[in-house]
Amino acid sequence: MTNLDAAAANAGDPAVVAALTEKDGISPVFVPRTKNFRRYNFWITMSTIAFASITTAVVGITLPNHLQMLEFGSWFTGANASVDLQKLTDLKMAIDAGTATATPEQAHQLELLSGFEAARATSLGIVVGLATILTMLAQPIIGFLSDRTRSRLGRRAPWILYGALAGALLLAALRFAPSVAMVAIIWMLAQTAIAAAQGPLGATLADRVPEDRLGSVSAWMGLGGFLGGAVGGISAGLLFSMIGLNIYIVVAVVIALVSFVFVLVYRDSSSRDMKVSRVTFGEFLRGFLIPLKSADFRWVWIARVLLFFGYGVSTALSLYMLQSYIRPAMTAADATRLAPLLASIGIPFTLVIVVFAGKLSDKFGRRKPFVFASSALMAVSFAFPLVWPTLPAMIVQGILAALAFGMYLPVDGALFVDVLPDRGKSAGRDLGIAAIATSLGNALGPMVAAGVLSITGRYEFVWVLSIVLVGVAAVAILRVKGVR
Repeated sequence: MTNLDAAAANAGDPAVVAALTEKDGISPVFVPRTKNFRRYNFWITMSTIAFASITTAVVGITLPNHLQMLEFGSWFTGANASVDLQKLTDLKMAIDAGTATATPEQAHQLELLSGFEAARATSLGIVVGLATILTMLAQPIIGFLSDRTRSRLGRRAPWILYGALAGALLLAALRFAPSVAMVAIIWMLAQTAIAAAQGPLGATLADRVPEDRLGSVSAWMGLGGFLGGAVGGISAGLLFSMIGLNIYIVVAVVIALVSFVFVLVYRDSSSRDMKVSRVTFGEFLRGFLIPLKSADFRWVWIARVLLFFGYGVSTALSLYMLQSYIRPAMTAADATRLAPLLASIGIPFTLVIVVFAGKLSDKFGRRKPFVFASSALMAVSFAFPLVWPTLPAMIVQGILAALAFGMYLPVDGALFVDVLPDRGKSAGRDLGIAAIATSLGNALGPMVAAGVLSITGRYEFVWVLSIVLVGVAAVAILRVKGVR
């Protein structure tokens, strides 16, 4: 597709749009600085904010509290049902410090506390991990199918719309899940449905954005993801004391509305006449290995897995760390309100660095130095709560991690597009493989963090593992050769 073709298509020439759609099976690339390009940039950012806010509101706040309530009811029964967890945790810390001694009743409650802490972490790790693994397996299939979808709405829009609607219905049902098993099943289905919308949404970046604007648009999407995470977490933290698990219903409404508006405003070209070749099941499976045969794509993929693995380990138990790791310990209610504030405290720094990182990456044509520096900075951030288990250390860690992600997200997204083996015909499939890296890291993080805590009984080892994983991610990105 030439720039003249793209310009004519953006000007609304029906003949050009039809010809491009029939020839390429995709909508024309937007011309920078046009109304269509600006409108797309705005709505893709708004959609990213919405999806990120949903993930943080559910995984960061609502699910941990939901599972904590279910596990508390299982462990503390009868006369122990009214136990004050904060006071019991403070007593445990005092006993560990040698400044207090437990009565027989308190010793029994401390045994219950130990089992409860391991159980809630394990339940969270299993629920989040299984859902993320299912999503990981589904994403490349969804990407492959969206590449080949023929409909009046285009290739991506049907997935964005119907995936979001299915996810919204499942989120509403999650509100009434009465057991850990039911929470796990419904959340697995809900997250997969949401991924069916979010993956094709991200693939529109490769469809519609020219090469020299990838870093800038990715920067806005990265910023949207960060802002959405903060908005979702803070809102859920503040609302939980008022509406409790009804937060599930609120986020369900948000995802349905935003996806509908995106599809309505960002109208894709029809793909009904797109030429699609037949693919056997064997070819279908082998197709997912094609991008990983590229050494550069493979190293970028490995680096992303390790970074999100390390970050996932560090954040999986954040709500519980505020109650059981830092000194002094917090109540569940205080931790619920404070956890999202900690995650958002670095936003002013991120607002600046995320935009400049993308633009500077485009200007200098460099991606690797930004990804390496952000990974190294994130590893440094994890050292603070490791050596200083206090609230101020968690604040410092949050600020440094925000800076690191502000630098990482826009450039890493552009880097993956740079190393795509076939950007024109298989971007959805290959970016689905790229998304597996994020999902795999996010899946391993909670499960491994829960395992480390269950085996060692100490949160310090969670931070040590996070440092090692993210440090190795920084080294892995240096192996990329075809992109500077």
